[in-house]
Amino acid sequence: MSGVRLVIFGRQGAGKGTQCARLSERYGVPHVSTGDMLRAAAEAGTPFGLKAKEIMDAGDLVPDDVMFGLVEERLAQPDAAAGVLLDGFPRTDEQASVLDRILGEHPLMAAINLEVPEDIVIERMLARGREDDTEEAIRRRLDLYLAQTAPLLEHYDSRGLLVEVDGVGTEEEVAQRLVAAVEARRS
Repeated sequence: MSGVRLVIFGRQGAGKGTQCARLSERYGVPHVSTGDMLRAAAEAGTPFGLKAKEIMDAGDLVPDDVMFGLVEERLAQPDAAAGVLLDGFPRTDEQASVLDRILGEHPLMAAINLEVPEDIVIERMLARGREDDTEEAIRRRLDLYLAQTAPLLEHYDSRGLLVEVDGVGTEEEVAQRLVAAVEARRS
């Protein structure tokens, strides 16, 4: 893999999916959203998909062994050879270590944190109307994010890879900030 390799962090509802789609188009690399992969498996009704749906509806995170296989398989696909935008992985220190192993000689360019206050993301998530977006499930996922994922920001900051980007504003304003952050890392 060469080119743009990023992990996009931010609370659920921060706009990662929307912004990753824009970055994917701009840089010609796939947006790999573990949430989308898991929802697709749930909709397909496979045994794994049904288990994933049960876990997600409860507001819990899918176990690491399942995520490792999903991500490694996805990053081995030809369209990821030029780079990748990871959204939803890694979520823990162990996952970050596995990601480093998977990427091998082509490490991350940056870990971008799309910062949006909690009250705004709760409002956004309730408005989008997904079946798994009950207020209780949202708050549980935000608590899990804070407990498990937020420490990764320190991990990537200590490696000089963390870039903080303000995620509040119009879609275009946030996109401009993200492109500026990526371009600064590329130069």
